[in-house]
Amino acid sequence: MSEKEKIVKSERPITVGFVGNPNCGKTTLFNAFTGAKLKVANWPGVTVERVEGETSYQGRQIKVIDLPGIYSLSSYSIEEKVSRKCIEDGEVDVIINVVDASSLERNLYLTLQLLELKKPVILALNMMDIVEERGMEIDLHRLPEMLGNIPVVPVSARKRTGLDVLMHAVVHHYEEEPQGVVVRYSNELETIIEKVEIVLRARYGEMDNMRWHAIKMMEYDEEVENDHPVDLTNIIDKNYEKQIINEKYDYIEEVIQECLFHKNAKAAFTDKIDTWLTHRVWGVPIFLGIMALVFFLTFTVGDFLKGYFEAGLDAFSAVVLNAMQSAHVWDWLISLVVDGIIAGVGGILTFLPNIFILFLALAFLEDSGYMSRVAYVMNEIMGMVGLSGKAFLPMLLGFGCTVPAVMATRALESEKDRRRTILITPFMSCSARLPIYVLFAEIFFPDKALVVAYSLYLIGLAVAILVALVVQKLSEEESGNALLIELPEYKVPNARTVAIYVWDKVKDYLSKAGTTIFIATIILWFVLNSNFQGLTTDVSTSFGAMLGHALVPILKPAGLGSWQIAVALISGLSAKEVVVSSFAVLYEISNINSEAGMGTLMQSLAAQGFGAVNAYALMIFCLLYSPCIAAVATIKRETHSIKWTAGMLAFQMILAWVGAVLVYQIGSLIF
Repeated sequence: MSEKEKIVKSERPITVGFVGNPNCGKTTLFNAFTGAKLKVANWPGVTVERVEGETSYQGRQIKVIDLPGIYSLSSYSIEEKVSRKCIEDGEVDVIINVVDASSLERNLYLTLQLLELKKPVILALNMMDIVEERGMEIDLHRLPEMLGNIPVVPVSARKRTGLDVLMHAVVHHYEEEPQGVVVRYSNELETIIEKVEIVLRARYGEMDNMRWHAIKMMEYDEEVENDHPVDLTNIIDKNYEKQIINEKYDYIEEVIQECLFHKNAKAAFTDKIDTWLTHRVWGVPIFLGIMALVFFLTFTVGDFLKGYFEAGLDAFSAVVLNAMQSAHVWDWLISLVVDGIIAGVGGILTFLPNIFILFLALAFLEDSGYMSRVAYVMNEIMGMVGLSGKAFLPMLLGFGCTVPAVMATRALESEKDRRRTILITPFMSCSARLPIYVLFAEIFFPDKALVVAYSLYLIGLAVAILVALVVQKLSEEESGNALLIELPEYKVPNARTVAIYVWDKVKDYLSKAGTTIFIATIILWFVLNSNFQGLTTDVSTSFGAMLGHALVPILKPAGLGSWQIAVALISGLSAKEVVVSSFAVLYEISNINSEAGMGTLMQSLAAQGFGAVNAYALMIFCLLYSPCIAAVATIKRETHSIKWTAGMLAFQMILAWVGAVLVYQIGSLIF
C-alpha cells in the first residue's frame, strides 16, 4: 500500500462489523458502543437483520454494524447469508468477533472461518466474569499467538468495561495488513487447496480471500460456485466439508489445551439448574408453571396498579367534559372527544400496568437465559409436528408481538418450515389481546379471571401445535432440520437491558394508543354516529349498525349475535386492543376498565342475553382470528405472496368461527 493510500485510509470513517455466535452478548456490546436502544434477548434468532449505529474514538468516526448471530459462514439460514454477504461485499473494514469466553471452544470455529477471509479481525472476549466465577483462566498472551497474532481484548458488555481498549484496537488494527494463514490442514487438503487456487487465479486473476474461496469450493458451497463458476472436476472428487470442519476443531482443541486452564475446576451453576429446567419429563410442566406465575403477577400486581390509572382517567374525563360544556362546544364534538377519544384511548391506557408487568416478567426470563431452554424442552413436541425446537422461538416472541415473531422465522433454514411457523405464530396470544382477556375474564369470571386468561394462552399454544401437525400430515413431509442451539449461561438479568426491553414495549403500546387506536376510535365514532342523512343520535340507524346487522346471522351460532359485537370484532382488525376501546365507544362507557364501567358493560350485554359462555366464545374468537394489520403486512412481506397471506387470513377467520361456535354450543349444553 502506497503512502498516499495509507493517508486516505487513515482519514475516512472505519466500518466495523460485530460478528459472533448467538448469546455471546454481541448486541449488548453494540448497544454499549452506540447507545442504540435495541431489543436484546438471550436466545438465538432475534437479530435477523443488520442494524447500524455510529460512534467515534479520538476524533475518528466509526460506523458500527450489528450482524445476525451465526455459528458459521455457511449459507444455510438467512442469518448466515446476511452476515456473510455484508462481510464479502467489502462493507466491513474491521471485524469484531464477539466471543463468549465461557464457551470458548464452541465460539472459535466461527473465528477460524473469519480469519480465512483475510480481513482485520479483533477478538472481543466477552463474559470474562463468568470465566472467573467458574474458576477458569485464559492465557491472553498465548491465545492471540495461536490465532495469527490478532488483537484479543477482554470486555464486559454488561459492565461496559474494555470498550476503549477495543476501539483503540479497531483504529490501529485497521491500518495493518491481515495476518497470514492460521490453520494449516493436512497435506491432502493443503494440496487440493493449492490446486484450486491456481485454477481460480487463472480464471479470475488475483482475488481477495483466494484461499477462502478455494476452501468453499471444496465444501461445495452453492453461493461461491454460482459467483465463480469453474470446472474443478479433476481436482475435487467429493465434498470435503466434514473433513475441513473436523480439522478445524482439531486445531481448536490445541488452542484450548494451551490457552484455557482449570476448565473443569468448578461445576457450572447452569448445569445444576438445567437438570430440572431442561428435564425430559419435568421441563414442560416447569415452563407452564413459570408462565402461570407470570400471569399471576400480571393480574394481581397489574390490577393493583391500574386502579390509580382508572381514577386518573375518571378525573381527566370529568375535567374535559366540564371544560367543553362551559365553553358551549357543540354536543357532537363533546361526544366525539369524551365518548369517543377519551373512552376509547383512555380505556386502553388503563391496561398499561398489566402490560408493563407482563413485559417485565418476559424480559427477566429472556435475559436470564431461560427462554432458549424452552426451545430445547419443546424440541421433542415440535418434532412430532415436523418442526424443530428452533421454530418455537418465534412462537415465544409471539407472546409479546406477532410482528417481530414473524420476522424471527428468518432464522429457520427451510422456506416450508418458515411458512408453517408463520401460519401458527399468530395463535400465540400477543400483548394486544391481553386487555380483551383481562376485561371479559374479570367481568364474567371474577373469581377465576386468572385461570380463564391463562387457559387462552394454553389453548393458543395447543391450536398452533395441532395446526402444524395437520399441515404436516397433509404435506406428508418431515422436517430435515435438527435443533442446533447454544444454551447460554444463566445470569442475573441486566437492569439496563431489561429497562430497554420494557421501555421499548411500553413505548410501542403508547404509540399505538396515540396513533392506531386514536384514529380507530374517531372513525368508529363517526361510523356509529352517521348515516346516509348525516350525523345521527340514534346509533341503531348508523352505518355501524347496518354493517353489524349484516354479520349477525354469521356470528349468531357462536353466541356473538349482536351487531355491536360484530362491529367491535371488525374494528379489532386494525389492532386487537381496539376491540376493548370499541366496546367503550359502542356502549358509551367513559372508563370501561373501572368497576363501574365493567358493571355497566355487563348489564348492557346481559340485556342482550350475553353471559359467561358467550364471553368465553368471544375471547376464543379474538384469540384465533386474523392478527392486526401490521402483522398481516409483515407476513405478506416475509412470504412475498399476497395469495398465501390471503389464504392464511381466510383460514384463521374460519378457524376462529368454528372454535367460537364449538365453545358456545357445547358450553350452552353444559352450563
